[in-house]
Amino acid sequence: MGKIIAIVNQKGGVGKTTSAINLAASFAALEYKTLLVDADPQANATSGIGFDPANIKTGLYECLVHDIAPSDVILKTEYENMNLMPSNIDLVGAEIEIVDLPNRELLLKRVFEKIKDDYDFIVIDCSPSLGLITTNSLTAADSVIIPVQCEFFALEGLGKLLNTIKIVQSNLNPNLKIEGILLTMYDIRLRLSNQVVEDVKMHFQQLVFDTIIQRNVKLSEAPGHGMPVINYDIESRGSLNYLNLAREILQKNGMTQFSEEERILN
Repeated sequence: MGKIIAIVNQKGGVGKTTSAINLAASFAALEYKTLLVDADPQANATSGIGFDPANIKTGLYECLVHDIAPSDVILKTEYENMNLMPSNIDLVGAEIEIVDLPNRELLLKRVFEKIKDDYDFIVIDCSPSLGLITTNSLTAADSVIIPVQCEFFALEGLGKLLNTIKIVQSNLNPNLKIEGILLTMYDIRLRLSNQVVEDVKMHFQQLVFDTIIQRNVKLSEAPGHGMPVINYDIESRGSLNYLNLAREILQKNGMTQFSEEERILN
């Protein structure tokens, strides 16, 4: 049975979609069957691995609103062990269309129940909001990764997000856990970046991943080519960071063990 991980932050520009794409690709590269779910109407995860959202005729919207089987919308990518549940701008209307449905927060969970056994990991790229689609994602997920950029106002809004997670835990998904807080856009040369790392680790301690995602040109270029960074430049710092994150998550969940020689260090 696959582990479902939602990548969530209501702030934009924190590396959420970049993390969803590249974590999913890293799991796949480590030979775990992985599904990337694009739960954002902007559909950047869809375009980021080489699909044009304008050509997507069926996707997450149809699963939620029209009860289309997820197997009918999932796309096979050119990357081994990695599939995509795509999205497009139609998803904007989903929140309005499902708002009056009974058990509206459970729709995505029911979608995943049909396919969860087919994957080792399901990684959800959530929209930068705390709306109904994001609530569905949190209700369906086993755990949450919260990307936090190493920049000014890094912790802004984090309290509201954590409160939303607590509400979901209390009312909808008591098994939801925080997988970890992921520090992104780290620049070792900047005092501010180092200060943010210290502040986040002081506030959240063991919840913070050891792996830190550094600023990297290849990481920024890869989506423009419709590729995860591991396929764009496997030797880049961004590729190594996300492979290391995938391995850290695997170890944290007791799914595998790596020797020191096998670990890719930041």
